[in-house]
Amino acid sequence: MTEVFDPHGIEQAVFVIGERHASLDEPWRAERRARLIHVNEGVLTVHTESGRWVVPPARALWIVANTLYCLHATRPVHLYSLYVATDSASDPAADPAPDAEPLPAQSGALVPDALVQALLATAADLPHDRPPGEPARRLLQVLLDRVADLPAAPLGLNWPDDPRAQRIAEALSANPAQSLVLEELAAAAGVTARTAARLFAKETGQTFGQWRQQLRLLAALEHLGAGESVTQVALEVGYSDVSSFIAVFRDAFGDTPARYFR
Repeated sequence: MTEVFDPHGIEQAVFVIGERHASLDEPWRAERRARLIHVNEGVLTVHTESGRWVVPPARALWIVANTLYCLHATRPVHLYSLYVATDSASDPAADPAPDAEPLPAQSGALVPDALVQALLATAADLPHDRPPGEPARRLLQVLLDRVADLPAAPLGLNWPDDPRAQRIAEALSANPAQSLVLEELAAAAGVTARTAARLFAKETGQTFGQWRQQLRLLAALEHLGAGESVTQVALEVGYSDVSSFIAVFRDAFGDTPARYFR
């Protein structure tokens, strides 16, 4: 694993860093700036206290400032990270940021267009040891304006806050393929199935069945990104019928598993 970049020594309000890692297992951290992480190659898994995301190539994750998070990748990954001081009070040493459209107020996965991807790659080559010149400021201005309008991507999963629901979530996360029904999972977590169902709906915004399906799909993205076959991945995330897995995957992500990473 290569050394993880520390942005705290850079005073610019807006800048982009490119990073390559053979693997990644960052400790939990929080930034005073917001961060857009674009995955150029590989698959990145991101945990926050309230959510999980799996970010494949050509997708990105926006993390609001002061959010506790960690990054994980089991295989090589190439990232571009846009750091933005969204609140001058939280970053008083930074130079003023260019004016821009309102940036996302919540963390979430996004779909960068070709222009944003090109701007990120270009901005990563700008110097970070001095204030940007006018051409660089204009480039960063366009980048921020484009980020504000990027569409969301269904690559996340809200994590329950209640300890009883968390025990169920952690058990399923450790083994997405397990076939235990909610009644069995709830009993092992010391809660009734009715209460567990209510907790998942209240704290994740999804029914338990929807939440479990999304967990399996995100696990599938991780395995597919590691180069495993569609049949192998379907079995590893709990589908005995490969055709059913392909249909659910296509409904969620708009393409078949075999074509998604092309």
